[in-house]
Amino acid sequence: MNDKTARFRALHEGPGAFILPNPWDVGTARILAGSGFPALATTSAGMAFSRGVRDGGATRADVLAHCALIVGATPLPVSADLENGFGDSPEAVAETIRAAAAIGLAGGSIEDHTGRADAPIYDPFLALERIHAAVEARRGLPGDFVLTARAENFLWGRADLDDTIRRLQSFEAAGADVLYAPGLPDLDAVRTVCSSVSRPVNVVIGIGGVRFTRDELAAAGVRRISIGSSLARLAYGSVARAAQTMQREGRFDFTGDVMGFAEIGAFFPPAEERD
Repeated sequence: MNDKTARFRALHEGPGAFILPNPWDVGTARILAGSGFPALATTSAGMAFSRGVRDGGATRADVLAHCALIVGATPLPVSADLENGFGDSPEAVAETIRAAAAIGLAGGSIEDHTGRADAPIYDPFLALERIHAAVEARRGLPGDFVLTARAENFLWGRADLDDTIRRLQSFEAAGADVLYAPGLPDLDAVRTVCSSVSRPVNVVIGIGGVRFTRDELAAAGVRRISIGSSLARLAYGSVARAAQTMQREGRFDFTGDVMGFAEIGAFFPPAEERD
């Protein structure tokens, strides 16, 4: 585990930006590992889709059981989407960090989204106390753990870059290792965030209509690029559209794009190598 976390932490030291893709089951974890990525991250939405439910509402036990499958699927370091820490209190966040490290995760993120539509973002003081608790829990671990702190304003109708930066700066001062504001609208906002903090910044691809390349993000100062639920939505969306076309039109055009058995199978171990 120490080796995995050391490798994961080293990825954030640059230069440039690395891509951290998000599998949602063992099969996609092995495909992404076999494609040459250096680390993986979980996706709460992808996990929900794989269970046939909407995103949100999973328990800590459910999420950690899912994360354990991803951790065990490949030799790569795995960082987890730990949502809001599965509780409002700093104590709940600390317990989540300890439990996440115990299953072999190399890192994880804590967000300032409450999960409540009427008040979606935690008060700045409580948000900061929650990150303080996560940092203290990390310091008490027997090994390392890369803690990402998320400021969720732009995902919940609060397009306030100044407040987002203040939150990220407070999380940095508290000891977070990586800073993350999903939903930034353009490269100017990304540059502003990166120049306002000194810790590595994560940017997610696939939220909103903006499209960035790895080189553009690296030039803006980004160190880590995650994909969130985008690959899961691509896969499930492709199935949904193919199903609709079959049912409505009786057409099977999608078969022209399917990957062959041998090509897919090459990502997975032979039966004799499985536990």
